[in-house]
Amino acid sequence: MVSRSYSNLLDLASGDALSLTFGRERRRLPRVATVAGVLSELDDESTGSDAPSSVSQERMIIVGNQLPLRAHRSDSGEWIFSWDEDSLLLQLKDGLGEDVEVTYIGCLKEQIDPREQDDVAQTLLETFKCVPAFIPTELFSKFYHGFCKQHLWPLFHYMLPLSPDLGGRFDRSLWQAYLSVNKIFADKVMEVISPDDDFVWVHDYHLMVLPTFLRKRFNRVKLGFFLHSPFPSSEIYRTLPVRDELLRALLNSDLIGFHTFDYARHFLSCCSRMLGLSYQSKRGYIGLEYYGRTVSIKILPVGIHIGQLQSVLNLPDTEAKVAELRDQFRGQTVVLGVDDMDIFKGISLKLLAMEQLLIQHPDKRGKVVLVQIANPARGRGKDVQEVQSETTATVSRINGTFGRQGYKPVVLIDTPLQFFERIAYYVIAECCLVTAVRDGMNLIPYEYIICRQGNEKLDETLRLNPSTPKKSMLVVSEFIGCSPSLSGAIRVNPWNIDAVAEAMDTALIVSEAEKQMRHEKHYRYVSTHDVAYWARSFLQDLERACRDHVRRRCWGIGFGLGFRVIALDPNFRKLSVEHIVSSYKRTKSRAILLDYDGAMMLPGSITTTANTEVVGILNSLCRDPKNVVFLVSGKGRNTLTEWFSACENLGLAAEHGYFVRTNHEADWETCVSVPDFDWKQIAEPVMQLYTETTDGSTIETKESALVWSYQYADPDFGSCQAKELLDHLESVLANEPVSVKSGQHIVEVKPQGVNKGIVAEHLLSTMREKGMLPDFVLCIGDDRSDEDMFEEILSARDSLSPVAEVFACTVGQKPSKAKYYLEDTTEIVRMLQGLANASEQAARNVPPAPHRVVIADSK
Repeated sequence: MVSRSYSNLLDLASGDALSLTFGRERRRLPRVATVAGVLSELDDESTGSDAPSSVSQERMIIVGNQLPLRAHRSDSGEWIFSWDEDSLLLQLKDGLGEDVEVTYIGCLKEQIDPREQDDVAQTLLETFKCVPAFIPTELFSKFYHGFCKQHLWPLFHYMLPLSPDLGGRFDRSLWQAYLSVNKIFADKVMEVISPDDDFVWVHDYHLMVLPTFLRKRFNRVKLGFFLHSPFPSSEIYRTLPVRDELLRALLNSDLIGFHTFDYARHFLSCCSRMLGLSYQSKRGYIGLEYYGRTVSIKILPVGIHIGQLQSVLNLPDTEAKVAELRDQFRGQTVVLGVDDMDIFKGISLKLLAMEQLLIQHPDKRGKVVLVQIANPARGRGKDVQEVQSETTATVSRINGTFGRQGYKPVVLIDTPLQFFERIAYYVIAECCLVTAVRDGMNLIPYEYIICRQGNEKLDETLRLNPSTPKKSMLVVSEFIGCSPSLSGAIRVNPWNIDAVAEAMDTALIVSEAEKQMRHEKHYRYVSTHDVAYWARSFLQDLERACRDHVRRRCWGIGFGLGFRVIALDPNFRKLSVEHIVSSYKRTKSRAILLDYDGAMMLPGSITTTANTEVVGILNSLCRDPKNVVFLVSGKGRNTLTEWFSACENLGLAAEHGYFVRTNHEADWETCVSVPDFDWKQIAEPVMQLYTETTDGSTIETKESALVWSYQYADPDFGSCQAKELLDHLESVLANEPVSVKSGQHIVEVKPQGVNKGIVAEHLLSTMREKGMLPDFVLCIGDDRSDEDMFEEILSARDSLSPVAEVFACTVGQKPSKAKYYLEDTTEIVRMLQGLANASEQAARNVPPAPHRVVIADSK
């Protein structure tokens, strides 16, 4: 049963046009949400959480560059509005249920006089549930024709701006216009959103920073984004000067959708290489962990609105046009191309392939016709003019060479066609040829398949037996989004003119039975994966992705486009220095475990050795007889002995707790009994093999462990090699008493049972045996290896005083078993200095006594 969250966009039963007359008094556009006002400026620090709304009805807010409306003025000067039946935003309503109100937000294609904008906005809201974003002409030109079409669109289609003629150099003013327009859209969303109930679905690259504006205002907004263009490989994308800003903006969504796995893979690779984020597949879903939030990735090619196509196929005008084309091309085989007139659709390559076909296969002359429908370009500029000129010249040359009386090998249609006319060409074409060099999806092949299925009236017009299976043939570029879905198509490299010509020949001479089989396979897929299926599937995943919103506490941090929301457990909070110092002063038996590299090494420091300030703080803590302090590290015991030789009473745990020393005078002991290390002779050659084949990787040999690091290797290749190495080591060490684990850019082999948790357990049990039940426990760490310590101290109630206060603290706001956090090393050192000052103050009044200290390090 469909959830209420996936309900109907609008009651769109009536598609009648609306007349709007100006001059009379009209009620002003109301603010639907109780949260009034506009979005804060880019660097505004206002990060308030979600505000309540007076609107209770569930709603889907669809945001796109253009509203799904047509508008024109009548002879009397009135604005006439009607639904744009060709708009994807309107068509996707069929994937929703019937009990959710839908509001559209976008621009109108026509410019509205500022004096008329209030009246237009009021009427569109009341009649169509559309909220228009009115963009000043000059700003819109910089936004759309400037940044979108001059920078993003070429780059996303793999065109590098190597010269001013190829997209142009990056223009910061165009980027500012892009931000300004996205902010206007955000203002419009906030006029109507009820953040606790509404879902927001943002479409395409025109609005890629909108998620940040919305997330900044409503931390728990239910937000999905779908990219309808390709997403380029990291080598291409990384050339964009604002690459990080766009990635982080998209990651403020809950769900990001792509047409193909290639596009999603490129996006994930960019997140890995530029932001250091890794992704995981959980129960079939791909997710990116981003500051405690899981950003889901959706791979789903869009479909077409079959009902609309079938209704046009049933029109008498379509039937008449089909009959006209049947007579026009009698005795000839029609190959059809339908493309926008832009540089990425490969029209000139297609024409050259047609020319090559006629050269290599003279028998096709006079029999095969390429009908090329060229839709007007959506952009403008020198490149569009060049494509038009080249296309016209090539068509003239081919027709001049191979044409004769009553036969033109290429029919170029570059004037606008009505939809039924284009449908008629689909119906009579034996083969559809789509040779774009790069295209996000391209639904032309899908439309062609449905039209070739036809209906009884068209069968009669074409004099076909209705009981005969339908047939069709497709030749498609391997660089378009629909290609993976059309397994029965002949896939080609559009740059290979000879291969495209041979594919055209093959498509024409293949047997009737095979044409029927290919058509049946394609029709079954296209008819079941329509636009309604696409919308329904996306929205179901969006609801799933937003399910934990109410169970998380959210904080907004960062300025401008660096803003992001941290979602954490409700009990996770910042450690108050005043609170912990107060607790420290009133307690009598304290256990302190500290990490070093990630928690106590000062930021910006080149050397990893202990600095004077940290050593002084540790000594102050160690001089307090109430303290037992341990430093726990992943480093070797010789390194720690050298670094902390000045800390005589400091306890040390080396190599994640395998070696332990209670103070400067004590001997190193082992926490886990290991009979031998013969397994190193097996593991090290395997690691060496991967080191030799992975540039930038290294092996760190410890007394108790071997660590393979790929921190400085290519992230994708290093990660791939790490997974292979992990499997390889687990296989060859299956019978050895070791554990093989992967971590942040490492694969480690160490004796079983060795982790930082055993240091905490050893410390607490030793204190308990001596009758020292701690009433104060502090544990600080920064990475995954410290989580074992947190878990141990939080569960060790039997080893603690009944009134013990436990402070498990991680570095930075992130998912952790710890209940507290401090932002960075500076705050940690300041907090420890506060504890040391308290001890020194107490020492002035109380005679000193023996004590011990222990610190934990993650590296």
